[in-house]
Amino acid sequence: MPLDPATRPPALAVATQLPNYLPAPATDAQLEALVAELSSVAAVRTASAATAGEAGAGMALIRTGPELERLSRDFFSYSPVLTPLLQDRLAQLVVKASRTEQVRLVAGACARHGVPLTLRGSGTGNYGQCVPLAGGVVLDLSGLNQVRQLDPLTGVLTAEAGCLLADLEQQLAPHGRELRLTPSTRRSASLGGFIAGGSGGIGSVRWGFLRDPGHLLGLEVVTVEPEPRLLQLDASASAPLNHAYGSNGILTAVTMATAAAVPWQQLVIDFSSWTAAVAAIRTLPATALLLNGLCLLEDAVARRLPCPGGHGPAICPPADGHRLLLLAAPDALPALEPLLAAMGGRLVWQAPEQGSRGVPLRELCWNHTTLHMRAHDPGWTYLQMLLPQPETPALEALKQRWGDDLLWHLEAVRQQGCQRLAGLPLVRWRGREALLELMEQARQLGAFLFNPHVLTVEDGGLGVIDADQVAAKQAYDPAGLLNPGKLRGWGER
Repeated sequence: MPLDPATRPPALAVATQLPNYLPAPATDAQLEALVAELSSVAAVRTASAATAGEAGAGMALIRTGPELERLSRDFFSYSPVLTPLLQDRLAQLVVKASRTEQVRLVAGACARHGVPLTLRGSGTGNYGQCVPLAGGVVLDLSGLNQVRQLDPLTGVLTAEAGCLLADLEQQLAPHGRELRLTPSTRRSASLGGFIAGGSGGIGSVRWGFLRDPGHLLGLEVVTVEPEPRLLQLDASASAPLNHAYGSNGILTAVTMATAAAVPWQQLVIDFSSWTAAVAAIRTLPATALLLNGLCLLEDAVARRLPCPGGHGPAICPPADGHRLLLLAAPDALPALEPLLAAMGGRLVWQAPEQGSRGVPLRELCWNHTTLHMRAHDPGWTYLQMLLPQPETPALEALKQRWGDDLLWHLEAVRQQGCQRLAGLPLVRWRGREALLELMEQARQLGAFLFNPHVLTVEDGGLGVIDADQVAAKQAYDPAGLLNPGKLRGWGER
């Protein structure tokens, strides 16, 4: 989402309770009526499909068991603040859809019976985006996984919301195209979930963020009304649904720009000096080198992470100092090694991304860094911030105050056309008050916090209500049933 340090929330906070404007969970009568309607429709559709020779026409309804629990979850456990609030939140019913018409049937039934509806893709979010705060129905869209169109001239892609990003890249590759932006969870994340709950990732050093104009070109949206509409929104009308946690419209297909494919090369560079490493991550994006990822890990983080590469002599050695992870175009390689050496770095491993075995380098950065650290020790959580410029005073002041309870993880990004550094530091959990003190100190030093320990779109971003997001919810979800509790502006309207 846009990062604008000039616009600051009035105060920093973390979630302490669920929103007080949640609708009531479905009553037994509402739920039984909803299940009866969907079951009858699913049976009719299945019978019709068998006659027509169509496969997979029926919807799957799940009412109990481990699958219902799994589909009511995401990675909110990254936050020890959100975990106690969300760990017991469960859907009353999960519906798995595979066609847009099924999505319309579910949306209409929920609207007619007044049942809350929460959307789910692959569940790789970290803020409880797909957790049903008010029970009701979780609609799993992973079955909507078809590529509808790829323009061979422009590279513009239209694909259904449940497509996995890795599958999309495989289908784009024969056409010489690739996605501009992907999270580190590319292998498991879905396209609709990335638009609804993501912001950037691999490619942000080059392309910025998802909400920058030119990335999202259109959306197909189902409304939550007694007679749902299927809408085709252009780029301008799609903007309020971008990074809105699926709270103001059901995304069934996405139209977006792609990029010319590059055979990216993975490089790992170790630095004995933190100062030199920070200078390198600040300098490299300003060169003429084509880069797609640039991540810096403090030595204490780098030592705990797995090494990229396969087995045998091709494997990357364990970290010996602070570690820079780099994705670069092949034509950047002749200049990179001498340039990095002049900066005080030592190239310790290099391999093409395509065809490499073992852990890919892109799964050591962005949110995967936190994932690996928590696998090593679940006592770690994290923060997200845009660092002030120059960055060094803030980095040093925070490190001086918090010592080894704060371990630096930096990502190079492009924000409003300018190269910046984002911080995703690992934070040792010492309780709510310590976390708030750390956040406030970072803000006082000029950092802009994107708070991962809150529930709503606004509080995790600019801290202010976006009237366009609220207006979109009024237009596409007039009863407020869609992912309730995630859009603060709706509760305060």
